[in-house]
Amino acid sequence: MAKLEYNEIRVGKIIIHNDEPCEVLDNHVARTQQRKPQNAVKLRSLKSGKAYNEVFHVSDSADEADLVKREVKFLFTNKGEYWFSSPTDPSDRFKMDASLLGDKVKFLNPNEMVTALVWTNDEDEEETIGVSLPVKMTFTVKEAPPAIKGDTRTGGSKQVILENGATINCPLFVDVGDKIVVNTVTNEYVERA
Repeated sequence: MAKLEYNEIRVGKIIIHNDEPCEVLDNHVARTQQRKPQNAVKLRSLKSGKAYNEVFHVSDSADEADLVKREVKFLFTNKGEYWFSSPTDPSDRFKMDASLLGDKVKFLNPNEMVTALVWTNDEDEEETIGVSLPVKMTFTVKEAPPAIKGDTRTGGSKQVILENGATINCPLFVDVGDKIVVNTVTNEYVERA
């Protein structure tokens, strides 16, 4: 495990805090004139999904979480539980709650390959604490309002509904049945597929 100094705890890092892995959602290092610098950090527990604020001072440090990435297949969702399996063995299944997946759930398609984040705790037990999606994914447009020529009051964009029910803004020329590429990090239209 790598030790991170107070100012190395930045957005995107996964650290061990209160004996559980936490993702750094936001941070701000403040240096006031009469006080020592401190890092105000917003953390999200990868076990419970709860977000909270923490302050790290110059004397503080944190362990970076040892995570292993594994390819898994998304199977289906049922009553807020999302089921995944090993790509080679469909009977090797595990579930995750929607609270741990966050906004990623709207881009999950059945039989889609995703990357699972596996954390080994102090008792050498493995826990799947999250999944990461490919940055760019292709979806079919299920519903799109018709484009009206000269309608630019919305900035030349309209909201469309994708095959999985997700809603995103697209250019006016996108129509029902089009395959489009979506950035799953920013939830934005990228291009036609």
